[in-house]
Amino acid sequence: MAKRALILIEGDSTGNGLLFVQAAQRLGLHPITLSADPTQYEYLAAERTEAIRLDTDNLDALIRECCRLLATYDIAGITSPWEPFYATAGKLCRHFNLPGPNPASTERCYDKFTQRELLAGAGVPVPAYRVAANATDVESSAAQIGLPVVLKPTVGRGSNGVRLCRNVDELAEHTAYLLSGKHIWRSLPRILVEEFAQGPQYTAHTMGNEVIGIAAADFDPLPHFVYRGFSFPAPLTDDEHERIVDVSLSCLRALGLGWGPANIELRWTKRGPVVIEVNPRLAGTPDPQLVHLAYGVDLITEHIKLVIGNEWNLRRRRSHTAAARSLVPDRDGTLEWIDGGSQAAAVPGVAEVKLYVEPKTPIVRKGDDRDWIGHVIAASPSVAQTEAILQRAVDLIDWSITPFPTRDEERAGTPPHFD
Repeated sequence: MAKRALILIEGDSTGNGLLFVQAAQRLGLHPITLSADPTQYEYLAAERTEAIRLDTDNLDALIRECCRLLATYDIAGITSPWEPFYATAGKLCRHFNLPGPNPASTERCYDKFTQRELLAGAGVPVPAYRVAANATDVESSAAQIGLPVVLKPTVGRGSNGVRLCRNVDELAEHTAYLLSGKHIWRSLPRILVEEFAQGPQYTAHTMGNEVIGIAAADFDPLPHFVYRGFSFPAPLTDDEHERIVDVSLSCLRALGLGWGPANIELRWTKRGPVVIEVNPRLAGTPDPQLVHLAYGVDLITEHIKLVIGNEWNLRRRRSHTAAARSLVPDRDGTLEWIDGGSQAAAVPGVAEVKLYVEPKTPIVRKGDDRDWIGHVIAASPSVAQTEAILQRAVDLIDWSITPFPTRDEERAGTPPHFD
């Protein structure tokens, strides 16, 4: 009898990739990762899991490889831990008659302007917005909406290229950056100009047509949107929870979603919940871990069950509080050392400590989630206890960054200047 395999299109080096591999193995599946460069995912070698190198942007090549694998394996399901390939996985599922998301609905979500149009057309509350192709369009759109505004590429992820512009100088500066060729575009250069929705940030996690739970999040200081902290479940009143659930389910209907996972980012403003973005996939680290620690629901395992045609179980098994803190450097330079990870991991109640960088790594902050150099996750029965555990662990981790030398210092051969 052929071994049942789960095909994973690409992986995720700092997020869910390892969790997908481990969950597949627990379910008795043989995970096979198809990747343009399998070596970028260190966990593949550590887990001794199968990986095949090929062009994952080529759908025909992926189909041919899956047909070849069918000679050896029973392909139970196909999915991807990484957002850019979730629609591709859906197309493969359609080709091989396997359960999967609607690729058209998924791709519609990737374009933030198209997503905004569909949500607004269905009456879902969203920030005021315009789409712009050049600096003149950006300037006129910002004038119509009123400063401050948020500028972001219409296609992108992880807050890449997203910035709050509080005045005309910041608006011109970020517009120039986006259109100068320094930003790597994943589509035709189009900029979404939108109202800055002010208020606490939340993420609703859904599976199928059910809201599993709602997390709270906060950011590093503006003007960039770098996630710093997460807590689950969010401290909401019953009315606030109900309104966010209603808006989240309206998003799924408006966008033709409802198969599998999604996560919906909202802000609670003066007019209530306003949708910032709908992602037609599981949220990345640390959200799945937080849901698992707080409720006992393993979203990744349950997602894989759906992918292979099994029945899932979203029943809550406990009611705890879980929280995470992203480690974010405060300067550019060379990371001389980072220490305290093992001590932080030994703190009772700490579930995970992960450091993403090694000493002597150049640190160049980009104002998005690529700035993270690690994270800490903790859980306990109460909010106060969880926060205390998390803070104690974070305080044990320290690092040193030597600023890059200035041009004058390089020419003079002098040591870098410290403020």
